[in-house]
Amino acid sequence: MTDEDDVVRYRTDGPVAVVTMHRPQYRNAQNSAMTYALDDALYRAADDDEVKVIVLTGEGKHFSAGHDIGTPGRDIDTTFPRRAGLWWDHVGKPGAESRFARESEVYLGMCRRWRELPKPTIAMVQGACIAGGLMLAWCCDLIVAADDAFFADPVVKMGIPGVEYFAHPWVMGPRHAKEFLFLGERVYADRALQLGMVNRVVPRADLESSTMDIAHRVAQMPRLGLALTKKAVNQAEDLMGLRAGMDSVFGLHHVAHAHNAEVGQDSLAGHDARSMREQHGHAAAGPIPRAVRDTDGGR
Repeated sequence: MTDEDDVVRYRTDGPVAVVTMHRPQYRNAQNSAMTYALDDALYRAADDDEVKVIVLTGEGKHFSAGHDIGTPGRDIDTTFPRRAGLWWDHVGKPGAESRFARESEVYLGMCRRWRELPKPTIAMVQGACIAGGLMLAWCCDLIVAADDAFFADPVVKMGIPGVEYFAHPWVMGPRHAKEFLFLGERVYADRALQLGMVNRVVPRADLESSTMDIAHRVAQMPRLGLALTKKAVNQAEDLMGLRAGMDSVFGLHHVAHAHNAEVGQDSLAGHDARSMREQHGHAAAGPIPRAVRDTDGGR
């Protein structure tokens, strides 16, 4: 069965639900419409007793080039029904009142919400997995990467200490996390496997079949056993400081946004997808018309 809308597609293959980001023309850049459509799809899978495992992937060449910072579909000034927290609607609010409320909801809040989904989730990653793309992959339980996949968090260039879902020290260890962030360089799939960032690397041509094979094998386990095992590992990770660490870094993240807005032209230190791509060669969320800029200090 297949059900699709403009930005997310949903299908099932027996006990496996496949949730696909579908903005390939913008390298699956995440606007709010996509975020809430992902939430709809993931909760559809969570509520379906026939579904035991969920695979998250992106249509086209890239998994996701990150948050939408400049496509024609950018919707930072649009109100959506809040689901991840009780912060007020960000639209029409000034400065940090807007930015902090929005990012608490659509970035950190949503990823935490999806991490707690009581069914195993597997990210199937090809091509670029950058910044906001990392957040989507990292809140999944397993990551299967194609041999053409690469990972990067270049936002230190903006003066920002990493993306909002700050899992870096837990995903790859503190020393490698510092290198990853300080340099902002691509980490390719084979290196990501060495660092423990991904579970497996497979040829691009075999990515879907290999991921679905793993998903179907996981689905043979008892549903409650899977849910309790996931909760056990997540709780252990939180006891190692993951949740508290994210809270503390989220504050630093917004100090950086506020500093940029105070001393410069916007909260991203004047950068857009084009400037990020030109310096680092990342598959940023574009193409970006020069007239499309960050106008409200949000991201």
